[in-house]
This record gives sequence, structure tokens and C-alpha cells, in this order.
Amino acid sequence: MAEPPFLETLNLRRSYTEGEKSSVEVLKGVDFQARAGEFVVILGPSGSGKSTLLNLLGLMDRPTDGEVRLFGQPTGRLSERDRARLRNRSLGFVFQFDSLLPEFTVLENVMLPGRIALRKGEGLAALEARALDLLDRLGIRPLAGRLPPQLSGGERQRAAIARALVNKPAMVLADEPTGNLDRRNGELVSSKLRELVDTLKVCVLMVTHNEHAVRFASRSIHLLDGRIQEAAP
Repeated sequence: MAEPPFLETLNLRRSYTEGEKSSVEVLKGVDFQARAGEFVVILGPSGSGKSTLLNLLGLMDRPTDGEVRLFGQPTGRLSERDRARLRNRSLGFVFQFDSLLPEFTVLENVMLPGRIALRKGEGLAALEARALDLLDRLGIRPLAGRLPPQLSGGERQRAAIARALVNKPAMVLADEPTGNLDRRNGELVSSKLRELVDTLKVCVLMVTHNEHAVRFASRSIHLLDGRIQEAAP
């Protein structure tokens, strides 16, 4: 029997109320799947609902209708505490702005989610070793002791990727991670994400308006008028 997809959405819908009576339907029945070892790029113009979709997939918001299933399990009835635990232990997040804490070193920033979710029987030494390995994979291990303001934009974003992966998540959700970078650094970040997909077999979902990111993807999805359509990478 085939393994269930890491992620599956079923008729996913999200509406927002404007004023007392009117509502705007942003997502209009989204159905798709994502599996281990996939780098899926979700494209669409500004205002197309990409971030809304990512918030639903990351359990930071609840759909108006439909279902998000993670690792074969429905999430609709999970409590807020269980949703938060699932986010911290099984999902990683990368945003347009790195959000690194400026008073902490790069290594301390990367280790922070791991300190929150430190597993029983695992010490700080193992966590630090894992963080340093990720920084090495991303080509910035020599910068581990520096503060974020001492790094370039591309270096900070790679540190943010390491932070997203430190808890060994099954899936990483990236919201415009190259949107604040020039083309060269944007392509470097995208290529590093692809390398991590291939080596760690993590699933990455990246929403972006950057068409250049498609060449690093396993496949791409276009979000148009609240619905998706598949396209070849």
C-alpha cells in the first residue's frame, strides 16, 4: 500500500467577511497533495490567496470549509494546543523577512525552536551539532558566531532556513522567501532549498510570485481566482 501524502487538501475554502453582510471568498475549493522529497512552488500574483493558503496548510488559520490532512490525519478537530504542537514538531516555516533575533548569534537563532521542542533524552549538545550541520549544508557555518546584522540578506535567509529545519520537520512552508533578495541571492536560496529536499527528503512548499523559482521545483502550481492548476516545472 502506498504511503499517504504528507499533505492533502480537500475542497479547501476560505472566506472573509467585509462589513456586516458581504463576504469575499479567497479560496474556492483547493485540492492537491504533496509528498516526501517534493519541492512544490505555488505561483500567483499578489492578492491571489497564496499566503492565505499557506496559513491554512501551516495550521495558523482554519478553513471556512474543506479539510487539511497532514501525514494522513485530518486536522479540523485538533485543539489549538495540539495544532501548535504539530506545527512546532513537524512543520518548519520560512518567511519573506528572516525574523532573526538581532541580539542572538546565528547559531543561537537556529537552535531556538529546538530548545522549545527539546525531545526527552536529547541534550543541547545534540541540538547544537544538528544546527551546525544545517549551517554547514547551507554554506554559512563560519558565520555561526556572528550576529544577524553582520550578515548579508542572503546569508540571513539561509540562517532562517536552518532554523526552520532544526527540529527535523517533515515539511517546510516558505512564504516568499526570496521576495526581499536580489535575483542572485534569491536563486541561491532556492537552490539550497532544492538541495535540502534532495538530501534530507523533506517536503517543501514555497509560495512566490517569482517565476525564476520554478526551475528549482519538482513541480509548480498556479493559484488563479481562488483555484489551482498544475503546471510542468
